[in-house]
Formats: sequence, structure tokens, C-alpha cells
Amino acid sequence: MARKLKVFCYSDGFHSWTVAASSRAKALEAWGVKRDLFKDGSAREIDVGPDKAAALAAPGELIERGLAVDIGRVERTKPVKAKPKQEKPKSDAKARARVEALEAELDALEEAQAKESAALDAEREALERRVRDLAKRQRKARDQLKARLKAARAKLS
Repeated sequence: MARKLKVFCYSDGFHSWTVAASSRAKALEAWGVKRDLFKDGSAREIDVGPDKAAALAAPGELIERGLAVDIGRVERTKPVKAKPKQEKPKSDAKARARVEALEAELDALEEAQAKESAALDAEREALERRVRDLAKRQRKARDQLKARLKAARAKLS
């Protein structure tokens, strides 16, 4: 069973296009656009309007009405077919050169990161050495002070 037709309208401010289609996707296809015009409010489903009857009389055909250009003129047109995207053929030499450049860039980045890591490792070792030396000095000072305190307490007793 065929789906019930709905009437959709789209306007660019200069013209209004109306089409009877079974879905929003079919309406977008008839208008020849890939962007979802319904999402941003440029297109909508209509229940009333001057072009609704004409659109239902010719499902799938566009009913065009002039709004700012050719004001009031109404005509039927065939649906626009969206042009498929054409992919540009890439030359192998250009792609190979791009890959080689990116590989060289990656090698340079890895070398720079290794140097940075080595520098941080050296700093970490220096800091650990300073921590060990500080702990040793503090232990020695604490031991000396405890010895002096023990001697002072011994003189009190």
C-alpha cells in the first residue's frame, strides 16, 4: 500500500517550492538538496496554502511560486536531481610525497620527544639526589642535637 502523501514547502525568500511527497527525505530529494532544511526551519509540512491542491494533483513535481522575483507566478517544474559528489583523482606521486613528508615529520617529533624525556629524567635524578642529601644532612643534624640533649639531661640528674 502506498504511503499517504504529505505536502512540504520550502522558501529561499525569493521563491516558494511546494511538493507532495511521502516523506521529508523524498521532499529534500525533489528539491535537490542534501542539507536537512527541516532541521533549521527553512522547510515545513503544510496543511493549507495556495499550492497544496496543485502539489497533491501532481505528486513529486515542484510547484514554484514567485515571492520577491516574478511575484505571483506559479509553475510546475520537474524535481531537481542532486549532483553526486565527484572525487578528484589523486596522483600517486603526490600522495607518496605527502606520506614521506608526514613520516619524516613523525620521526623528527619522536626524536624531539625522546630528548625532552631524557632531559626530564636527568632532572628527576638530580632532584632525587638532592632529596637523599637533604635527608642525610637532616638526620645528621638531628642525631647531633639529640646527643647534645642527652648530655644536657645527664648533667641534670
